Amino acid sequence: MPQVDLARLDLPPRVLACLQDLLKAHVPDTEVWAYGSRVSGGAHEGSDLDIVLRPSALDEQPAGWLDLKDALQQSAIPIIVDTHLWQHLPASFHGEIEQAYVLLQRGRV
Repeated sequence: MPQVDLARLDLPPRVLACLQDLLKAHVPDTEVWAYGSRVSGGAHEGSDLDIVLRPSALDEQPAGWLDLKDALQQSAIPIIVDTHLWQHLPASFHGEIEQAYVLLQRGRV
């Protein structure tokens, strides 16, 4: 799985810091990946940020994920953060994400 360096993520540092604070507050035990145009280099100013939550038990919904979605909508983050659960995405899409992603948060084991 080609993990891309965090420095390649097309996101202003203050937005990244706010996002990581929200992740720690709402889904601290969950691994979170960013993927899509803000990772691949195809983003423009209005592009959303795609993230996927990967709980340690991939068949379970992480506690706090719905609160995270609400917090992201109410936050000062000036872009849409499109939040998904790994297990809710089609298996065919998993391979596309695994080709280039940025690890935003490590899950706790």
